[in-house]
Amino acid sequence: MAKEIHKTAIISPKAEIDDNVRIGPFCIIGDGVVIRSGTRLVSNIVIEGITEIREDCIIYPFTSIGLPPQDLKYKNEKTGVKIGKKNIIREYITIHRASVGGDGLTELGDSNFLMAYVHIAHDCKIGNSTIMANAATLAGHVVVEDFAVIGGVVAIHQHTRIGAYAMVGGFSGIVQDIPPYTMASGARAKLYGLNAVGLKRHGFSNEAINNLKRAYKILFREKRTLKDALKKIKTDFPETAEITRLVKFIEKNKRGICR
Repeated sequence: MAKEIHKTAIISPKAEIDDNVRIGPFCIIGDGVVIRSGTRLVSNIVIEGITEIREDCIIYPFTSIGLPPQDLKYKNEKTGVKIGKKNIIREYITIHRASVGGDGLTELGDSNFLMAYVHIAHDCKIGNSTIMANAATLAGHVVVEDFAVIGGVVAIHQHTRIGAYAMVGGFSGIVQDIPPYTMASGARAKLYGLNAVGLKRHGFSNEAINNLKRAYKILFREKRTLKDALKKIKTDFPETAEITRLVKFIEKNKRGICR
């Protein structure tokens, strides 16, 4: 199927647009942009820089992707944005190219659902199948792992990580890492237990959920240091994928773990 480009769209001759791409009215596509087959730009979208958008994404009006980061250290270095397959990117979203001090890429994986007014700052790394509700805001170098859910009007501090299958409640401020499988909420967020309902919906076994509940109790309910709690979990628990992910996430923390 041939590409469809509205007559009011402005497309750089240095952009690479696959067949079966649809670009609606008043879109502006700059030099170096790559858009893969099946992706649709509804209208009024600006995409610049070294930006690749892979197959079957849909991007809604008044979104901008690949513009320079909001970082005073950035001096027009060649950095970029990479967006995976089957993402839904709603209205008024901003996804900035990387700044300096990272690997040069802001990245969004596959099958994510970003609701209106989401902001993804420079050097963020978003996994697969995440959901970010309206006006969720990521500062620079934030990591959001697979299947995480971030509520509306959430602000996440730079260099903070949100673990896989975690859920962050709306109107929260996140200044420390949120461990995988947990729920967090609050102006200075606290943990509120395991995301048990979410885990059941994703097909986790009762045994896996019970193991995670026990591990959560050791980590956050008993009066132990994190070092002592991790040692006990490594000794007492089977090396399942879930327990291994939880332990490794906590061991790698640099900003501290939300408690």
